[in-house]
Amino acid sequence: MSSSDGAARDRRSVPAPLAGITVRGRPAGPAERLVVRHLCQLGAIVEPAERSTIAGPITVTCPQLPAIRCALDWTDTTGTRLDEGTAQAAYGLMAVHGRARGGPRRLRLDYVSAAAGVLAVQGVLAAVLAGLRGMPVEAVEVSVAGAALVTVSQYLAAGSVVEPDDAEPDEAEFDGTEFDGAGPGPAAGVPPPFVSADGVWFEIEALDPEPWRCLWSALGVDPRPVARGWRAFVLRYANASAPLPADLHAATRVRGYDQLRSAAAAAGLAILPLRGHTQRMADFAPSGRVGPPWAIRAFGVPPEAGQAPPGLPELSAAAALPLAGLTVVEAGRRVQGPLAGHLLGQLGAEVIRIEPVGGDPLRGMAPTVGGCSARFLALNRHKRVVEADLRSSGGWAAVRDAVAGADVFLHNWAPGKAAGFGLDSADFAGIHPGLVYAYASGWGDVPVDGSPPGTDFLVQAYAGFGEQLRAPGEPPAGSLMTLLDVFGGLISAQGVLAGLVARVRGGRGQRVDSDLLAAAGVLQAPLIESGGTPGRLPGAAAGQLPVEPLPVEPLPVADGHVMLAAGSSADVLSRATAAASQQAAAQALRRLTADEALAALAATG
Repeated sequence: MSSSDGAARDRRSVPAPLAGITVRGRPAGPAERLVVRHLCQLGAIVEPAERSTIAGPITVTCPQLPAIRCALDWTDTTGTRLDEGTAQAAYGLMAVHGRARGGPRRLRLDYVSAAAGVLAVQGVLAAVLAGLRGMPVEAVEVSVAGAALVTVSQYLAAGSVVEPDDAEPDEAEFDGTEFDGAGPGPAAGVPPPFVSADGVWFEIEALDPEPWRCLWSALGVDPRPVARGWRAFVLRYANASAPLPADLHAATRVRGYDQLRSAAAAAGLAILPLRGHTQRMADFAPSGRVGPPWAIRAFGVPPEAGQAPPGLPELSAAAALPLAGLTVVEAGRRVQGPLAGHLLGQLGAEVIRIEPVGGDPLRGMAPTVGGCSARFLALNRHKRVVEADLRSSGGWAAVRDAVAGADVFLHNWAPGKAAGFGLDSADFAGIHPGLVYAYASGWGDVPVDGSPPGTDFLVQAYAGFGEQLRAPGEPPAGSLMTLLDVFGGLISAQGVLAGLVARVRGGRGQRVDSDLLAAAGVLQAPLIESGGTPGRLPGAAAGQLPVEPLPVEPLPVADGHVMLAAGSSADVLSRATAAASQQAAAQALRRLTADEALAALAATG
């Protein structure tokens, strides 16, 4: 079964949370188009653009509620209009994405636009929910700049810590190893992916050091670079950088992929080839369409005749946020689950976080603030913690007790864990019929050869990001920025909000399934459905057409880089530097500071 069509059939067969709701307006760019697309996939009726008299914000009309205007603000704090490229540049995405390879690089997909669109749909769903709870909302506005900052919040948190000069390096345990938590800095080494002697590019994943050691030992690599490599490898999620010793890459280049796969299997380590665009396109055959990124279906026992269905408490007059009075129990690790819980908390829910006895080990990841990891706080501050030993029945009972008083249970445990703990949706069907049960996984129901863990970088490899994110002619490589963990968290929170709306409108608990691979499909939908070329820039951003042959990557200047906006005139560089060609203009820019370059470019309009 393909990764889209089977899932899409299942998702279309259930009652739609937004059935009977109407969407009007003319979407101006990819973010707005995503808003309309997702509202439609949730069951809203989209009025054709030619029948719409509204050319500005998207308007959502729900029966018996005021119309909700949804607008995306594409300006920054100075009032300057952004587009996809300049938003990526201004808010650090290019810096984080390019960190592993020596300098800022553009993400060759509309990542900020997609994040802003998903957040806007969250806003609409929260507004509908607030209206159904007695607090009508008439407008939702999402800052694109704010959406960009959400995607890099953990990196900004770590980079903002100022530690005393005489501070001892912090050390913390992370999946069985210790590390000093230092930022990436200049370091010799080559990041993943690896390549085999027969030309197969591939990623590997190890969640503890012993399989890592076993693999490289079997390949004859000296233990010293293996140890250095493990430290860099395990920190790649935190640093978006992985300077691996050249010895490791040399060991794979002289062996065929089948031999490497056998060695990885013997070591207990996951290995996955970087699939290409053609293979990814085949996932969506024959329709060529990307389905919804969530499955939402009612579960539990329907109310008996005459029995009031489980609803949600009305919002009090003093409530300031749409999820006020609701409780979310979140059992999440790393980024995907915790970010989803964090976003629901920002909308007013009380979030109870399940952590192992003694606290989540990631609390100790340096750099720290007040004894807690800055990265951890970026996603988990303001959550109430319940500690539970999930290796024991007592721990499972503690989680069950917490969920008994909650409106939402959200987790991203490994497949089968919830059922093994007695904490799957079926276990709550008879005892908590109004629960919204959300599972945020890696692969969803897609069978991947070898059943590797559904982690960010493996899902990127399977989804074809290695080819899509590189310029034509470059070897494939995914991003070491946690693109899918973050975007998967956004999608999960969106699904939870849709589940809450369905619960109020339908009177039954809802199960919401989302996954990183489906989240990747949202980001790839414009490329997949347009038949575009991987590595080329996606279509218009914020209503602007991309201009060839302007540089699409950031341009070096004396003290950094500058990024040209889409829609700039083709001769802007030559006019700004009085150079005869773009190549000469690019060289002239290198002699200017960023401020001088921006002033010269601004003078050209």
